[in-house]
Amino acid sequence: MIQVDLTGKIAVVTGATRGIGLGIAKALAKSGAKVACIGTNEEKLRNSVQGIVDDGGDAKAYVCNVADSAAVDATAKNVLADFGRVDIVVNNAGITRDMLVRRITDEMWDDVINVNLRGTFLITRAFVESMRKSKWGRIINIASISGLIGNKGQANYSASKAGVIGFTRTISKELGNRNITANAICPGFVETDMTAVLEPIYVQGIKDRIPVGRIGSPDDIANAVLFFASPDSSYVTGQILTVDGGLIY
Repeated sequence: MIQVDLTGKIAVVTGATRGIGLGIAKALAKSGAKVACIGTNEEKLRNSVQGIVDDGGDAKAYVCNVADSAAVDATAKNVLADFGRVDIVVNNAGITRDMLVRRITDEMWDDVINVNLRGTFLITRAFVESMRKSKWGRIINIASISGLIGNKGQANYSASKAGVIGFTRTISKELGNRNITANAICPGFVETDMTAVLEPIYVQGIKDRIPVGRIGSPDDIANAVLFFASPDSSYVTGQILTVDGGLIY
């Protein structure tokens, strides 16, 4: 884990229950930030937050569906009441409903777009005024290499992540004059609970295509988040960082 001092900073991480989101929340807490962890599964979220606290971090759980505008606004009010302000927002919450495009239902399309893209917009909108008032902020959106190159069976997911990339570049132009940066990270194949259910032969096939010779870990993504969250990244905005071990090149 890279060394970044975020003492005194307040961070929000969505999808913080497990996998990449939990890894990011842990890394921010270890770096000194107070972390508001957002997720939908109350029991798992609270267990994850308790783990952060047990390790000496400062974190609090907030149960919220990021695709629900009213729920996001209510959660944002609670976070701001608890912490006073927000400095760092990591939009990580995401779902998949994989299927060939001719078989994607309206519900499968809407579910993915609503969580992955609408959720990123709603959370950003809910906290951006706090950053504007402070004249300091870091918005870090977790996209995907699927949003850059597409992926068979993921028309909905790829479209949502491509939208996140466009959204990131746009808000970087809107908010730069308030000392707020906005960047996106595009993970490649990362070892999480979601990928653990895949057939070993499929995973090995992907691994064989990765030049660095290994599957990514949540810590690989968390390290990129720490850089974008740090004061040292103040002149980096509107950027899309691919963290995939060289998979797409």
